[in-house]
Amino acid sequence: MSPAEILGLAASAAAAGLINAVAGGGTLITFPTLLLFETAPKIANATSTLALVIGTAGGVFGFRKQLDAVKAWLWRLIPPSLVGGGLGSWLLTRTSDKAFARLVPFLILFATVLFLLQGPLRRWIGKSETGAGPGRGAIAGAILFQFSVGVYGGYFGAGIGIIMLAALGFLGLTDLHRMNALKNFFAICINGIAAVYFIVSGAVIWIDVLLMIAASIAGGYFGASLAYKLGRRFVRYAVIIIGLTMAVSLFLLRK
Repeated sequence: MSPAEILGLAASAAAAGLINAVAGGGTLITFPTLLLFETAPKIANATSTLALVIGTAGGVFGFRKQLDAVKAWLWRLIPPSLVGGGLGSWLLTRTSDKAFARLVPFLILFATVLFLLQGPLRRWIGKSETGAGPGRGAIAGAILFQFSVGVYGGYFGAGIGIIMLAALGFLGLTDLHRMNALKNFFAICINGIAAVYFIVSGAVIWIDVLLMIAASIAGGYFGASLAYKLGRRFVRYAVIIIGLTMAVSLFLLRK
């Protein structure tokens, strides 16, 4: 491994860990970086997933105090995250990613717009931010949606943080730090089960993984601390900017 590759992978993993802690989307930094150093696409995806799932733990640790207030959603959405992540990783090793990849920019753009407009739309459908909790239909819908996010996350994963934050907002969660805590935890579930499958399949480059793990852990923990210091409004704007940037970038890269 050349010095340029060491520096490039470490820097991209640290930036990805920070971004994943704040909003999600770190895969869009590490994945292209691995491709830049001539890693095969599926191997790059698997290597990036394994490195960032451990790095995301830094973000979960940073937001750990926020999880107590959202335990109900935590336990409801862990199972669909795990099952969906496992199915998505299985599909990645057996299907072409061309058709699904073409949908990625649309999905991220849609989720970002939802996140941007969640307040007005929630009021429009008559759901008060201070009203009663979600009904059974909303809970069932959330479980099904999280399963879908898990499938996508296990398959490729770019933007799952944006998608989950948008969905959590529509479920009535308004504290962005609590939403980030849930998002980071579910990302570990989804990417964790996918990473296990990729390891068993022999689809990762271990020397790259170890380097990126160390860098992403530092970036993830720093990202959580930075979110507290900058405040909720700044983090919300960061989520929107990151989401729009990812969508535009993917549209431009489409073939």
